[in-house]
Amino acid sequence: MARMFRVLGFWTLIIGLMAYAGHMVEMALLFFLQTAFFVLLGYLKLTERTYILSFWGYMLVSFTGFSYWTIFEMSNPF
Repeated sequence: MARMFRVLGFWTLIIGLMAYAGHMVEMALLFFLQTAFFVLLGYLKLTERTYILSFWGYMLVSFTGFSYWTIFEMSNPF
């Protein structure tokens, strides 16, 4: 399970680098922070239950933030 968090860190690093190359600095910084979070968790050698609970917590925070941003912060396209 720890290896999967390192894989998630790798992919968030790739997405962050592509965002930085596309001049989307805020998005790149967000993904670089996620990379640091995932790689740090990947090397902590926690139990599998802890890894699963931390991933559920991450998904809860990210989906809540995404939903808030798309509903309240983005302009109405119509």
